[in-house]
Amino acid sequence: MNRVYIKTYGCQMNERDSEAVAAQLRGRGYTIVADEQSADVVLLNTCAVRDQAEQKAIGKTGHLAKRKRKDPNFIIGVMGCMAQNRGEDLLERLPDLDLLVGTQKFHRVPEMLDRFIASQKGIGPRPSTIVDLGEESGSEETIREHTEGERKVSSFVSIMQGCNMHCTFCIVPKTRGAERYRSMDSICEEIEELVAAGTREVTLLGQIVNSYGMRQIPYRSGISPFVQLLERVNAIPELERIRFTSPHPRGFQKDLVEAYGRLEKLMPYVHLPLQSGSDEMLKRMRRPYSRRRFSEIVSQLREVCPDICLSTDIIVGFPGETHEEFEDTRSLFEEIRFDMAFIFKYSERSGTKAAEMGDDIPAEEKESRNQVLLEILGRTSLEKNSALVGSVQKVLLEGPARKGEGMFMGRNPGNRKVIVPASPRLVGEIVPVRITKATVTTLSGELCLTGIDESESAVLSH
Repeated sequence: MNRVYIKTYGCQMNERDSEAVAAQLRGRGYTIVADEQSADVVLLNTCAVRDQAEQKAIGKTGHLAKRKRKDPNFIIGVMGCMAQNRGEDLLERLPDLDLLVGTQKFHRVPEMLDRFIASQKGIGPRPSTIVDLGEESGSEETIREHTEGERKVSSFVSIMQGCNMHCTFCIVPKTRGAERYRSMDSICEEIEELVAAGTREVTLLGQIVNSYGMRQIPYRSGISPFVQLLERVNAIPELERIRFTSPHPRGFQKDLVEAYGRLEKLMPYVHLPLQSGSDEMLKRMRRPYSRRRFSEIVSQLREVCPDICLSTDIIVGFPGETHEEFEDTRSLFEEIRFDMAFIFKYSERSGTKAAEMGDDIPAEEKESRNQVLLEILGRTSLEKNSALVGSVQKVLLEGPARKGEGMFMGRNPGNRKVIVPASPRLVGEIVPVRITKATVTTLSGELCLTGIDESESAVLSH
């Protein structure tokens, strides 16, 4: 009775949390399975950023409850942001839950399950629903376990928890709490362990990752704590690539911009959330930068790193968004020419300041504005990807592609997905690929043996 299935909703932070829980459970003797039908325990790691994600998790829990009524020993747990946001009120809608676990308590899940498993073996009574949503000092240091014996070419590393920004549309400060930072030593030790196990690329994770260490770690010669961390990670032998997400435009000061010109392992890719191109909208969203400042950051990054790739987040239909304010977003979005973007139609989230503003933009208008930006994005992305046809890109091969026998997927420095026929032996290697085809989202190519050094040629011909 120890087979566990974990389903994750939402962001990369949630994915990383689920991975750590899985590793902790394996260390406790549990088996992580890929099929919920074969599981004795199903854990849902939930998201509260958008209503759709919450409704999916609630619907899934209701479906699982039908199975529980047939099998009382079946265990259902809800973890993460939705659990933290809705609290014990969630039990009124989902009375069959066994676990309700907050965002600072993921590391407590194994001992909670132990209590249920022990009762099934006749050791003590079966617990009633376990609810643990409290804060816990030091919880930021508990998300560091990874799956042993399983090589991950590219790995996520959590460097902090929480957020201090309080954007009016965002529920994260409520669900994740205030910012708490891991020590640099702990982060680097984790990365060194990953590299020893075969990781070549790491992505540093935080709700606002470039606020790492603020007001806790002193600046050094004008260098912020986050850039100090980047410097230390950059010095780790055998690590090839560094990425991070998600930053805030406010944190892109001179030292971080210049890091793209001097840290050779920091990849030329930035996810830079814009949210809106209207100064008035940015004020209502409580985003402490202007349209002009955002454009300055982009210009500075492109000056330091001309081939840098940019992605962003945009919200359309935020309360009170006028046609003129949307036009400000549209014009800036088109002017900057992002490589990738996540475009969201605003949905009201209880517990946010924006929820008090009303939701006054009709659904059809939100959809229309969404489609305008998607059309621009599709056109721009295709143009940028097509410009790479004929070029040779250094691609870190991560593993088999989803489709096509003998096809493998990797990413170039700009984080573009590349599909190429290759040998399994090349997984984890950085290989030169000549791009032959481009779509809006993907590049395709072939291994290139010309114009490379002898060491690379030896790898490819191995």
